Amino acid sequence: MKIEDVLELIRKEGYKVTNQRKAIIQVLIENRDFLLSAEELLEKSKLIYPKTNMSTIYRNIEILSNANILFSDIDKNNIAIYKLICSNNHHHHLICKSCGRTEAIDYCPIKAIEEITKEKNYILLDHKFEIYGYCEDCQNKGT
Repeated sequence: MKIEDVLELIRKEGYKVTNQRKAIIQVLIENRDFLLSAEELLEKSKLIYPKTNMSTIYRNIEILSNANILFSDIDKNNIAIYKLICSNNHHHHLICKSCGRTEAIDYCPIKAIEEITKEKNYILLDHKFEIYGYCEDCQNKGT
């Protein structure tokens, strides 16, 4: 996803394109293979636009989440982490517990689980399937 694509989605949602918002989106694009905390987003965004502050980060996290362009998760320290959604196609992620690198996978186990939900008389609304481990780089570093 290019910055112009994300900015266009933001405009379609009725939001202005501010310098802070551009900086945050640029950071997310440049780090598309990693999950970043709000603090990391702030630190990296300030390098691009120094007037960015934490309230702006959280406001934009909410805007990007509401526009369905931001993926969020919780790391091993119970801290919220974020990245741009890779695509609109249904997919899941492999997530490195050491460096936070993420990789999209197209496999989805939901078909097997749908039978269980039917047997238990549940209406399935949504699901999230993430696989955690260590990427090759972190394995080689001895993580």
